[in-house]
Amino acid sequence: MRDLNSNSTTMSGDLLAWYDMHARTMPWRIGPAERASGERPDPYKVWLSEVMLQQTTVAAVREYFLRFTSRWPTVLDLAAAEDADVMSEWAGLGYYARARNLLKCARVVAADFGGIFPDSYDGLLNLPGIGPYTAAAISSIAFDRPETVLDGNVERVMARIHNVHEALPGVKPLLKDHAAELTPAQRPGDYAQAVMDLGATICTPRNPACGICPWRTPCAARVAGTAAELPKKTPTKPKPTRLGIVYLAKSADGTWLLERRPDKGLLGGMLGWPGSEWNDAPTPNPPFAANWQDLGSEVRHTFTHFHLILQVKTAELPAGFNLADGQELIPRHDFRPSSLPTVMRKAFDLHNGS
Repeated sequence: MRDLNSNSTTMSGDLLAWYDMHARTMPWRIGPAERASGERPDPYKVWLSEVMLQQTTVAAVREYFLRFTSRWPTVLDLAAAEDADVMSEWAGLGYYARARNLLKCARVVAADFGGIFPDSYDGLLNLPGIGPYTAAAISSIAFDRPETVLDGNVERVMARIHNVHEALPGVKPLLKDHAAELTPAQRPGDYAQAVMDLGATICTPRNPACGICPWRTPCAARVAGTAAELPKKTPTKPKPTRLGIVYLAKSADGTWLLERRPDKGLLGGMLGWPGSEWNDAPTPNPPFAANWQDLGSEVRHTFTHFHLILQVKTAELPAGFNLADGQELIPRHDFRPSSLPTVMRKAFDLHNGS
C-alpha cells in the first residue's frame, strides 16, 4: 500500500478541478459553477435524493425525485401528506421502509425544527431513517461540512487508490480512514460529490477508465495492475427461495380487491393483492370462497435476502362483498397499476397478458 497522506491536498485539488469540468447534472444537485456563484443546495432535496438513492441507481431515482418534488416541493408539504399517497408515489422504488421513515423524518423536521433541517452530522443522525452515511452526505453536500462520505463508489475508489486487498465489509473502517485523509476543508460538499462521480463514471466496477482518471498517477492499484479486481468482497451465501400465492379479484364493473399490508415488515404500508404467507410451503388463503383459476404462470421476484415465486390465482369479485380488515375496493377509474409494488405489478401484468 502506498502512503498518499503527504499528497492528499494535491489529490483533492486535482479531483475538484476534474469535477468542475465533468460534474454530472442531476435534478437535486447544485453544480460547481452555481455553487461558486453563491447558490446553495436545498437540504430537503439533498435529503430526499440521498434516501431515494440508498440501494438504488441514479437512473431509477430521477423520475421519482421529480414527481415527489413537484407534488411536495418542501419538507413541510411532505410532512402534511397522506401516508397512502406517499407510499403510492414510492411504489416500484423498493425498500419500502425508506418511504415510511421518509414521512417520519419529514414530520419531525416540521414539528421540532420548523421545517429547517439540522446542519450538523450529529443533529441529522438523530432524525428518523438517517444513518451515518446519509448524515455525512447531507451534512457535507447541503451544508459544506468536511464529513467523510463513504458509499459503494467511494469504497471502490479508496480500495484502488491504496491497493487494498482485504475484503469488504470488514475493511470498511480502513477505507473510511483513507477517505477521511483525502476530504478537504475547502469545498467538502463538492469534493464528496466529485469522488462519488469518479467512482460512477471512471473508476467503475468493470473496465475502469484509468487512462482518463484524474488520480491515475497516484493510484497504487493502477501501478500494480490490480484495479479491476478491487475491491474484494467476502462471498455471500446463496439466497433462499420462498413460495407464495396471490389472489386477483375484479368485479364485473372493473373494481379490484386489494389489501394494505401491515406498516412493519416487507412492503409495509403498501397496497397489494391478498395472499398467503411467503415460506417453503404456503397455505392457501383466498379472500373469499370461489372457483379460483390458476393462471398457469409464475411471478418471480428477488428481494434483498431471498427469491420469491408467486402462484397467481384469479376469480370474479362477487357483488356485495364484505371487506375484511385492511382490504380495500379500488374502482376501475382509480386503479393505477403503477402504484403497486413491483412484485404485485408483475402479478397484475401476468393477469393482464393472460
